[in-house]
Amino acid sequence: MRRRTFDALATAAGLCLVVVLVVAGVLLTWGASFANSSVHNQLAKQEIFFPPKAAFAHPKAGTEITPSMIPSVSQYAGQQLLTGAQAKVWANDFIAVHLSEMPYHGVYATISTMARAAKPGSAKAASLAALEQVSFQGTTLRGLLLEAYGFSTFAEIAMIAAICSYIAAGVMLLLTIFGFLHLRRTAPETEVLPKIATHGHAATA
Repeated sequence: MRRRTFDALATAAGLCLVVVLVVAGVLLTWGASFANSSVHNQLAKQEIFFPPKAAFAHPKAGTEITPSMIPSVSQYAGQQLLTGAQAKVWANDFIAVHLSEMPYHGVYATISTMARAAKPGSAKAASLAALEQVSFQGTTLRGLLLEAYGFSTFAEIAMIAAICSYIAAGVMLLLTIFGFLHLRRTAPETEVLPKIATHGHAATA
């Protein structure tokens, strides 16, 4: 095969790969932007705000602010919950803590089972019904927040993949340019493997 033919094919393949990588990067960037915007907009509608900074001054077990919340929850003091990272903290380090301090550790399935087993109309049944409602609300909100965190994580992964695609496209574009320059400098009669080509002609002769 002529070297110029080989270089032309390699250059064309390189250009195609550049286009594919750029398109992939654009789609990944769009996906990341869409996911982040959706998470932000949905969380904004909930109007959840972290407790003010003053609330973290005297943490105490069994109250709204416990000592375990200081390392994580306090960093967002006073802020509105708008990001996946904040959603994760609120779900795992705020709601989950308060659920765990409830009777039966706030586990909805356990409380619901106890409520159904209680004598209808009794004080225990009323208490368990109220507890069941609180557990259901807390567990549901925690699940929704963790779902938002999951989507935000996908967005981060997509953005990293987009950056990698852009970098790979840039590298491939440089290699393609070098290939094109080499193509222009190569003589038309040059073979890809000249020695093999020469031996082949000699054997035929």
